[in-house]
Amino acid sequence: MRNRNSRRITFVLLCLALLPISTLGRQLVLVLSQEDLKEAAADSTNLVDDPSDTGFDDFIDSEAKPDYVLDPGSWSPIFEPATAPQVHLEHEGAYYSSVSKIVKAYSRGDERAMEEAASEIEAAASAGHPHAQSILGFLYGMGIGRERSKAKSFLYHHFAAEGGNMQSKMALAYTYSRQEMHDKAVKLYAELAEVAINSFLISKDSPVIEPVRIHSGAEENKEALRKSRGEEDEDFQILEYQAQKGNAGAMYKIGIFYYFGLRGVRRDHTKALTWFLKAVEKGEARSMELLGEIYARGAGVERNFTKALEWLTLASKQQLFSAYNGLGYLYVKGYGVEKNYTKAKEYFEKAADNGEAGGFYNLGVMYLKGIGVKRDVKIASKNFITAFDAGQPKAFYQLAKMFHTGVGLKKNVPLASSLYKLVAERGPWSSLSRWALESYLRGDVGRAFLLYSRMAELGYEIAQSNAAWILDKYGERSMCLGESGICSDEERHQRSHALWWQASEQGNEHAALLIGDAYYYGRGTERDYDRAAEAYMHAKSQSNAQAMFNLGYMHEHGQGLPFDLHLAKRYYDQALEVDHAAKLPVTLALGSLWIRKNYANGILVNVIDSLPEVYPKVEAWVEDVLMEEGNATILTLFVCLLTVLYLRERQRRHVAAAAGEVAFPHQLGEQGVPVIH
Repeated sequence: MRNRNSRRITFVLLCLALLPISTLGRQLVLVLSQEDLKEAAADSTNLVDDPSDTGFDDFIDSEAKPDYVLDPGSWSPIFEPATAPQVHLEHEGAYYSSVSKIVKAYSRGDERAMEEAASEIEAAASAGHPHAQSILGFLYGMGIGRERSKAKSFLYHHFAAEGGNMQSKMALAYTYSRQEMHDKAVKLYAELAEVAINSFLISKDSPVIEPVRIHSGAEENKEALRKSRGEEDEDFQILEYQAQKGNAGAMYKIGIFYYFGLRGVRRDHTKALTWFLKAVEKGEARSMELLGEIYARGAGVERNFTKALEWLTLASKQQLFSAYNGLGYLYVKGYGVEKNYTKAKEYFEKAADNGEAGGFYNLGVMYLKGIGVKRDVKIASKNFITAFDAGQPKAFYQLAKMFHTGVGLKKNVPLASSLYKLVAERGPWSSLSRWALESYLRGDVGRAFLLYSRMAELGYEIAQSNAAWILDKYGERSMCLGESGICSDEERHQRSHALWWQASEQGNEHAALLIGDAYYYGRGTERDYDRAAEAYMHAKSQSNAQAMFNLGYMHEHGQGLPFDLHLAKRYYDQALEVDHAAKLPVTLALGSLWIRKNYANGILVNVIDSLPEVYPKVEAWVEDVLMEEGNATILTLFVCLLTVLYLRERQRRHVAAAAGEVAFPHQLGEQGVPVIH
């Protein structure tokens, strides 16, 4: 059978419209309330006038460092071997050999190879190797080749974190956060955010690897995937061709792709430098600022502050206002110029006056630390909030510190932890997302699932939903390996349920809907209408139309919620108000509601109530009988024949009727008697 799931008859679609189903989710957006932003009372223990106070970082030294330095134990030498020197690989050879075996075994679904690799990791972990302990914590947490144990997972991550493994610190911070142990979570996230922010740029946003959601609800997100194919993407190849032919704009864009690692292109600062230099030769002014960044950071080239100053100065003269941030940075640090806080402030003010978020952030740092100005925490917080509203990630970091300590803002540890987490997730360990996506695009679903699962453990919501979706979508082809071999259907359902649950906790309304569906239908867990209603209420709180529809359905049938036709109608109406595309199912549901209200004991009510039981049988019949290739062909021909016969008969009647209408007024008299001439 071909394309079974894509073929449905109208009757089945209409029946399905009456059942609780799930639609797309929207990401949770962190919103700061006025209460959150309330300025704390001045406290002499918090307001320290000494600029050397290390309670807050000032201007971070943004020297480019490789992932294996910022993220010890990183898997980058496996997926990007050119990024790590041979000495590093030789030093950690046994560890990387075992991790490579795990990746390959999972990709093939090879149980024996996985057991062998897991045993090697366990031996290294027992010998005190922190990165091996981190991997073993992951295996126990997921139940891969080992009995699933949250306690053992936590223990190994704890030891690994003590040994300096950053990814285990992420896993622990996320665990503490889920348990609302915010005092412990905030300390780890603060440390991780500081590591992440050290990889950020000077005048531009951070070199973020944006995780891509590979699905849109129940379907694959084809548009997002199409834009993530890197150098294999047709659009990129066309752009590269134009650049090679001398198009300056194309050169600049290619340089941007390589510098930031956009649209699936591997980050390559050396290639970026080459393209920016070519673009400048063709008169592309925007490349000047990026060249200044590259030389200031030493990204793909030896650090040279003199050249950085030259390029940033040229860029500022071309009205590229964000370049003022780079110039201010050089003056405040005294790099390539004599340190001059007054000039630095002037440059930051020019950037801010032209709407550059980085300018507000940098001014905030100066006022917070009292660098070249009188210390004023109120002005600092105002600038940070402005930069935060514009999405400046460094502002997230400084606001997190202010909420953490209560300096200038009302102390709020849970909010500080959330802000730190947003920054920490931009750290070098986010490379896992790129490798997972590349694996998925190559059709290596098993490897993609393994990498997304590792990210899910670190608290990335998109990775949690991607891993869960792969399990649901691909089933056995997901290469899911459990405690003793390939996952059973029940094991996959349980893992999927756990991953969706974690995603729903972080505001993924689609995940909340799926959790509701899991409890409603008893998929991967026991049927529980009460918990289903709770999950739907969680999704409804984010103005999700499908959740409102489902709650109306449950009120209409008294499942998990009180039988209440008035509340059912209210939810149906709200669903239509939120999403006008829900008109058909809402209209059908309101029709069902009207029948139930006016013919409570009628046969139509019994028919409606039987639809949930009838639909799966009808669907199976459609797939197993009508959708068989031979039967479908015969049915199609039969329908075509009936259509032709119907159209011919209608045409014949239309001609006959038209002829009768022409004759009637002329041939009949007033009494209906034929007129004889």
